[in-house]
Amino acid sequence: MASNEGAPPSGERSGPPLAIEARGLVKRFDGFAAVDGIDLLVPEGAVYGILGPNGAGKTTTLRMLLGIIDPDEGLRRILGADRPHDVATRIGYLPEERGLYPSMKAVDAIAFVGALRGLPRKEGRRRAYELLEEHGLGYAADRQIRQLSKGMAQQVQILGTLVHRPRLVIFDEPFSGLDALNQGRLERMMRGLAEDGTTVIFSTHVIAHAERLCDEVAIIAGGKVPFAGPVDVARDRIPAQVRLETRRHEGAWRAALPCDARREGDIWYFSLPEGGIEPLLRALIEGEAGILSLSIERAGLHDAFVAIAGEAAARALAQDSPVEQKQ
Repeated sequence: MASNEGAPPSGERSGPPLAIEARGLVKRFDGFAAVDGIDLLVPEGAVYGILGPNGAGKTTTLRMLLGIIDPDEGLRRILGADRPHDVATRIGYLPEERGLYPSMKAVDAIAFVGALRGLPRKEGRRRAYELLEEHGLGYAADRQIRQLSKGMAQQVQILGTLVHRPRLVIFDEPFSGLDALNQGRLERMMRGLAEDGTTVIFSTHVIAHAERLCDEVAIIAGGKVPFAGPVDVARDRIPAQVRLETRRHEGAWRAALPCDARREGDIWYFSLPEGGIEPLLRALIEGEAGILSLSIERAGLHDAFVAIAGEAAARALAQDSPVEQKQ
């Protein structure tokens, strides 16, 4: 079973109750373990990211949580229910494979998706008009899906995911196909949902989205989760880096620098010492090093991903979306 350092066993975790608890999930296809012993603990009201390259097992994991497919091994508990279908009306799901009926009007498409989750059609249409207006698409309410741009059609499907006001929303690669403006709008929408108490889970292969949005992440590679927990805990797996610029290049103060210190011109780079920066500062001042600048930079989620999942997984992540990774 995968080791999840950020996810303590049930009963040991403090904080809000769990929207999702999954233990030892395994799914095999033709003898191949697409998911191999995954544990997930997702707090209620969190924005939770499942981060990994394409083919890592993200979509299979989400489908098991939703009850679209059953695990070969392991347990899952969704919104307090052992059977996902028992709470289906409280869940919203945006699949990776987008699909709307081309001849349907936008307002009817949203109402139709809501009806699949138990929302009466009349109420669904009323809410659909409200959502379209709220998100700047009111002018397109009576247009057929085939008349909308790809990005607009995707926004309509996202609104359909939300029209029945679910308490748990699961997005599979929701930013794919959206331009930068609409990606920003979706990020704000997801944050707003969490602020209202809705749990948001999304899979992504774009680290920037996970770093900006997530309270917690599960890093997945090769069907396993080597880390699941708060983003800050993942970043703390790598020591913060110190950038030091000194007027003098030599002196007794150099003995106080960590062993990994390297100099580039007038600037030193090294990991933050375990004892903190204060002892080093005293040595620099007493040794008259002449401090011109000193800054401490915390590791980013990308560096944490490399350290946790390995270089091969990081390369696969970058290859999946080289343009998006630079945003």
